[in-house]
Amino acid sequence: MQVGSVISIGWRAAETIGDAAADVRVFAPLRASIYIAAGAEILWLGGPSDRMHPRAILLAAPPDPSGYARDDTLTLPARRPIPWRPETLTGGAAAAVALRDGARRLAARAASIGEPEGFGPRLMNAPLRFPLTSAANAADALARACVRDDASDAADAAVSLLGLGAGLTPSGDDFVGGAFFARAALAELGAGDATAWSRAAATVRAAALEATTVISATLLGDLLGGCSWSTLHELVRALVVDDAARAFDAAARLTRLGHSSGWDLLAGFIAGAS
Repeated sequence: MQVGSVISIGWRAAETIGDAAADVRVFAPLRASIYIAAGAEILWLGGPSDRMHPRAILLAAPPDPSGYARDDTLTLPARRPIPWRPETLTGGAAAAVALRDGARRLAARAASIGEPEGFGPRLMNAPLRFPLTSAANAADALARACVRDDASDAADAAVSLLGLGAGLTPSGDDFVGGAFFARAALAELGAGDATAWSRAAATVRAAALEATTVISATLLGDLLGGCSWSTLHELVRALVVDDAARAFDAAARLTRLGHSSGWDLLAGFIAGAS
């Protein structure tokens, strides 16, 4: 079965399927998107209004997941646009300071974004709600480790959060991913012990293979490497150039990702950055 025309594609998806027409397998048809397997890689099909991601293949018309079952074969057309790839961060130490300062200011304004979900209440110094009530200490431990630039302690705290919460990507995974995404951005700007944080990310990545779902472990792996949803990259770029209005807008759009994923990512990002 051939899908419609591809209007946007992430760089990892493009590298995985190559330039020719490609057969892929349905892995998980969801409510508004379809996760697919191409060899050993998990990618996903979305519609024209979806956010970009390294693994995204966006079609001119939104796919109808109700028409597909797991293991169905789909054929992707050969004609595809130039792959999307996030811009490299520049600015060095000054940009790293701007990112940290901007993240703290953003946390102070988070209550005006809307009603927080998942780990979002942490941004308002409010208690976490069930089923995350027992995760507060581990989340605080991860945040404190980031403040100290202690990658080893951060990894220990992160592993204890994996798999916590409901959904395709549990809240604990997204919170951890947001924190390590921030650390990867800081490392790209030359701040912190990049080697130690890379080792910590590898520890978390290995643990996720056993602690959470296949799809969540895959998306978490991207976050650990500093590459994820386009909205997160837009947030970082706005912070490093000290554009508070753009940063707030990106953060607000991020919180609309999934039921709680966006809030979890934002809370984790601010913990990791500040």
